[in-house]
Amino acid sequence: MTTTPPITDEPQGTPLTSVLVANRGEIARRVIRTCRHLGLATTAVYADPDASAAHVRDADAAVRLPGDAPAGTYLRGDLVIAAARAAGADAIHPGYGFLSENAAFARAVQDAQLTWIGPDPEAIEAMASKTRAKKLMAAAGVPLLGPLDPDTLTDNDLPVLVKAASGGGGRGMRVVTRRDDLPAALEAAAAEALSAFGDGEVFVEPYLPSGRHVEVQILGDRHGTVWTLGTRDCSLQRRHQKVVEEAPAPGLPDALRERLHEAATAAARAIGYTGAGTVEFLVADGQAYFLEMNTRLQVEHPVTEAVHGVDLVALQLAVAEGQALPAAPPPARGHAVEARLYAEDPAADWAPQTGTVHRLDLPGADRDHLPGREPAPLRLDTGYEAGDTVGVHYDAMLAKVIAWGPTRAAAIRRLAAALTRARLHGPATNRDLLVRSLAHPDFTTLAGLDTAFYTRHLDTLTRPADDARPAAVAAALADAAHAAARSRLGAGGWRNLRSEDPVRRYRADDGTAYEIRYRPGRHGWVLPGEGDPRPVSVTPDAVVLADGSAAGAVERQYEVTRSGGRVHVDGPHGTRSLTPVSRHPDTAARQAPGSLLAPMPGTVVRVADGLAEGSAVTAGQPLVWLEAMKMEHRVLAPASGTLTALHARPGHQVEVGALLAVVQEEPA
Repeated sequence: MTTTPPITDEPQGTPLTSVLVANRGEIARRVIRTCRHLGLATTAVYADPDASAAHVRDADAAVRLPGDAPAGTYLRGDLVIAAARAAGADAIHPGYGFLSENAAFARAVQDAQLTWIGPDPEAIEAMASKTRAKKLMAAAGVPLLGPLDPDTLTDNDLPVLVKAASGGGGRGMRVVTRRDDLPAALEAAAAEALSAFGDGEVFVEPYLPSGRHVEVQILGDRHGTVWTLGTRDCSLQRRHQKVVEEAPAPGLPDALRERLHEAATAAARAIGYTGAGTVEFLVADGQAYFLEMNTRLQVEHPVTEAVHGVDLVALQLAVAEGQALPAAPPPARGHAVEARLYAEDPAADWAPQTGTVHRLDLPGADRDHLPGREPAPLRLDTGYEAGDTVGVHYDAMLAKVIAWGPTRAAAIRRLAAALTRARLHGPATNRDLLVRSLAHPDFTTLAGLDTAFYTRHLDTLTRPADDARPAAVAAALADAAHAAARSRLGAGGWRNLRSEDPVRRYRADDGTAYEIRYRPGRHGWVLPGEGDPRPVSVTPDAVVLADGSAAGAVERQYEVTRSGGRVHVDGPHGTRSLTPVSRHPDTAARQAPGSLLAPMPGTVVRVADGLAEGSAVTAGQPLVWLEAMKMEHRVLAPASGTLTALHARPGHQVEVGALLAVVQEEPA
């Protein structure tokens, strides 16, 4: 693999020797990988939940940041700088998120005589507030959507988007389609923005539901050169957070693409930008409107690396050393698509999931890829390995899967196949949603490639899988064989002492229940259920099933493993994780009617104003707000009635299934 070469023969500033990565997870590992290749020593920092995390294991040294929540650890710039000094690092790379766009932190790094691997603090400051950034971009001639005055808003202005002035990642954003909903949206967005970014300023702008999110990757040096490294499309989003990204942005007229490049260059030059950054636009009706500028490396940077044959982290390091960029960037070649694999349940309002990662394998994927002139056909960037735990304090992203191909169709096909074949044992993920999204005609034909994709199609894309019953059959037969083997060894388990067919029950991640009846026959296992496949071979760890008994029947292989109280079946349609269901439900787990249970572990950040025992509530009314994995979730009243119990308190940590409140439904 040939990686990005030095852009000049020698650094024109102070050469780097040791880099502290002020981040965690996959982006920390990504930076460490390039640093190691370039011969730079690396230091990781970690909060207590990350003590044994993969990025800590990868680094040459690590420094603990005592505590668990980001506010007291990864967001403590003073602790990060002290860690760099203690480790002897001469530079700090912020990754993305956390302190990456904090101008005060960047300035403090420089004041500590350390090299800041990012744009100048003044450039970060100029773009930190979206309202100030828009004024600056308007003065530079960059087209944008003008802000609206909430006090004079009319029905003709709807729909609108309430948006936090600071931060990103979809936090502090609300779509408003009725004027009566605007005050509550302003209040909720401001509260979320204040909690997430320490700044409660919000603004209102037109919302274009059929627009596309298109962005331009830029890279500037200290010698006046600004590169535009093509476009990316990031329109497939949930909760204003990206899910699928690709480069180059498909289907754009050449003239529009050129205008995007020119506007991005103008934005960079307006603030004297150096390093890697991204200028984001909303494209609608053939026009491009400036949204914001991210003064850092983006999560989706690998698709640009694949298409242009560059290592953006290596280029960040080179620019920080004072090296000069060539006059023009490498040309684009082929197409790349990235999918973000999240530990979440899209069918349950994108509820994040926690737990142990028992297996995370993508056959054929390059896990240690160094971007360069030759793209990896399939790349996996992840912050997790088998045995690691997905907790409640950080983002729910497990991995990024990136596929490159000579054409868009080839890249999509390769990515979809890789996700289908992925072996994912642990928390529930959005893998099925990703595979279905990549196959949807609105995406493949560009007919409905816009930011409202999931608003239109989520119900269809999250329907229970119709291919899970064979996996349940494989699980039942393998479990029966496992129990029989244990019985023969004297370890207890199944014995053939019953007059009726044995039965095993399972529940899939999407809630679908399966009941599988079977019996041992003269020539193997028999399934009496109509339409069930025919067992060809059965062991405790592997099952082969055929479509029928006729000659020429198609046989399919299933690998069966057990971990975390679940059965994982890896077959031709990917992993199906099933939970065995007892024939004797635990009556202690039953809750009173009207109970509101925590849908995920997290922190109670708010309860409805004035809510107390005895309060009257209406069906669908938000009662409790939970925050988990950087996302805020509302818990709604299940029916109209009276609140008879309230256990939730702001600041309380709750586990999944914890009783938050009870609503006694009013008589019909």
